[in-house]
Amino acid sequence: MAASGRGLHRALSARPCPPRRPAHWEAAGRLKPEYDAVVIGAGHNGLVAAAYLQRMGVNTAVFERRHVIGGAAVTEEIIPGFKFSRASYLLSLLRPQIYTDLELKKHGLRVYLRDPHSFTPMLEEGAGGKAPRSLLMGSDLAENQRQISQFSQKDAQAYPKYEAFMNRLASAVDLLLDAAPVDTEAFWRGSLLQRLRALSTLAPLLRAGCILGTKLPQYYQVLTAPSTKVLDQWFESEPLKATLATDSVIGAMTSPHAPGSGYVLLHHVMGGLEGVKGAWGYVEGGMGTLSNAIASSATAHGASIFTEKTVAKVQVDSGGRVRGVVLQDGSEVRSRVVLSNAAPRTTFLKLTPQEWLPEEFTQRISQLDIRSPVTKINVAVDRLPNFLAAPNAPGGQPLPHHQCSIHLNCEDTHLLHQAFEEAMDGRPSHRPMIELCIPSALDPTLAPPGCHVLSLFTQYTPYTLAGGKAWDEQERNAYADRVFDCIEAYAPGFKGSVLGRDILTPPDLERIIGLPGGNIFHSAMTLDQLYFARPTPLYAGYRCPLPGLYLCGSGAHPGGGVMGAAGRNAAHVVMGDLKSL
Repeated sequence: MAASGRGLHRALSARPCPPRRPAHWEAAGRLKPEYDAVVIGAGHNGLVAAAYLQRMGVNTAVFERRHVIGGAAVTEEIIPGFKFSRASYLLSLLRPQIYTDLELKKHGLRVYLRDPHSFTPMLEEGAGGKAPRSLLMGSDLAENQRQISQFSQKDAQAYPKYEAFMNRLASAVDLLLDAAPVDTEAFWRGSLLQRLRALSTLAPLLRAGCILGTKLPQYYQVLTAPSTKVLDQWFESEPLKATLATDSVIGAMTSPHAPGSGYVLLHHVMGGLEGVKGAWGYVEGGMGTLSNAIASSATAHGASIFTEKTVAKVQVDSGGRVRGVVLQDGSEVRSRVVLSNAAPRTTFLKLTPQEWLPEEFTQRISQLDIRSPVTKINVAVDRLPNFLAAPNAPGGQPLPHHQCSIHLNCEDTHLLHQAFEEAMDGRPSHRPMIELCIPSALDPTLAPPGCHVLSLFTQYTPYTLAGGKAWDEQERNAYADRVFDCIEAYAPGFKGSVLGRDILTPPDLERIIGLPGGNIFHSAMTLDQLYFARPTPLYAGYRCPLPGLYLCGSGAHPGGGVMGAAGRNAAHVVMGDLKSL
C-alpha cells in the first residue's frame, strides 16, 4: 500500500484532487418570495441564528453560496474514502446553552473527547540511547507536573497555580460571551427604554469584575501584554512556554512577543465539552456533522436552508430600511430583517448598497485587520506517524499522543517569533509552526481501515508573497513539501505514508470558504477589535447603520472559533427589535 501511496502522492502534488461533491442539503420546502428573516451564509453561526429565530416563531430562510452547508465547519470527502474537516477541525468553544436549546445530540452530534490534549516532541538526540524528550499534557494535573519536571522542577510546581489563575480569568470572560456588548451610544443618547436596556447589559461586566476582584490589574496585564511576558512570569522552560504560547497566536498574524497576544491565549483555553472544563474533542464524522445537527434542529422547527443560492446584494427600500435580498440568479426575496453570517468586509463593502452606509463606517470596515497566517493542509495517510520521541506500538494502533494536538517546531518561543517575522517579510516560514491532529485516531468513520486523516494547521504564511507574487500551484506545493520535511524530521517515514493532500493557503481560504484575507476569525482577535469595538467602535455588536441589517458571524462579538455565541446573541437582539417594531 505504501508504494501505491507514494505514486498517488506524486500525482496529487502535481494536480490537487478536486473535492467530491456531497449531496445537497434538503431544504424544508420550496423557495418562497417572502420570509420574516433571511440569513446570508450557512456557516455554523448563521445556522445557530436561524435555529433560534425559527424556534421563537420567526419564519427564516438561509442562503448558502456553496453546495454544502457549514462554512468553515464542514466535512468534505476530498480524497475518495477520506473525510476531512476541511477548515475548522476541533470543538470546545461551542456554548453549552446551544447544545441544550437546539438538542444537538438528538440531531446527531457525537463528540470524542481528547485526553491527553497536547503533545510536543523535541528535536534532539536522546541521551544514553533513550528517545528524545517530549511534553504530553492532559487533564491529569499530577501527570502534567511529572511531564513538566523533565524540563524544570520549578515550572512543575508553578503549573497548578498558573492553571487556577487562568481558569479564574476564563470564568470572568465567559460571562461576557452570551450577551451583546454594552451599547454605549444608546446608554448616553438613546430613549429612556433604550437606556434601560443598555443599563442591563452592564450586569455581565460587573459580575466579571467581581470574580476578578483585587487581582484585576494582574488580569488586565494578561489581556494586554505579550503572551511571552505573561508566561515568563510563571515559567522558565522553553518547551512548556512555547507549547502554551501556540494558543496565543493560533490563527493570528501576530508574534507571542506582540502586545495583546495574551487574549488570544485566553480565548483558546476557556472552552469545554460534555461538562468537562477546558476539554477539546473531535466531532464524529467531521465538523460538518455539527453543522448538520444545527441545521437539522433549525429545519425541524420550520426553517428553510438553501445551498447554491448566492446572495448578490441586500435590498433597501426608499425609506432606508432593509427589505430583503437579491440572489445571484436575479430572484428577489423579501424579509423584515437580514442577518449576515458573512465577514464584515463582505457584508458591508460588497453586499450592502454603499449609499445607505455612513462613509466613516465603511472606512472603518475597510481598515479592519484581516491578515491571516494560516495555511491548512489536509492529508490522507496509510499509517500513523511514528515519532522518534514516542515510537508506535508494534500493531500500529493509535497511542495516547496520536489523539492530541501535536505541536511541531514549537520547542522554543523564539522559533514562533522567527516564523512570524519571515511571513511579515512575505516569505512562508522556513520552520513553520505546525499543529498536527489525527481525528481518525478516535473516529474510525473518517478513513478506510488502517488509514488515517491528518489535519495540519500551519503558520506563518503571508497572503501575498514577497514582490507581490501570488500563490500558484508551484508555490503551494513547495510550502507543503517544506511542512512535510519538518514532520519527517520528527517522524521519519511520514512522507512515504502520504496518499494525497489538499492545500489551502490564505487566498484559498478566502476563495473557497469565504474568509477575507483567509482570516479564520473574520477579523483579528486583537483588543482594538473586540467587545466594544467589534466590528468597529462606531457600531459594536450585531446592529449596523442600516436598520434591519445585522451581523451574526465571527466578525461580531464575541469573535471567532466554533462558538455559536454570535449567532445566538444576534438572534435574541433581532427578536427584541422585531417585537418593538
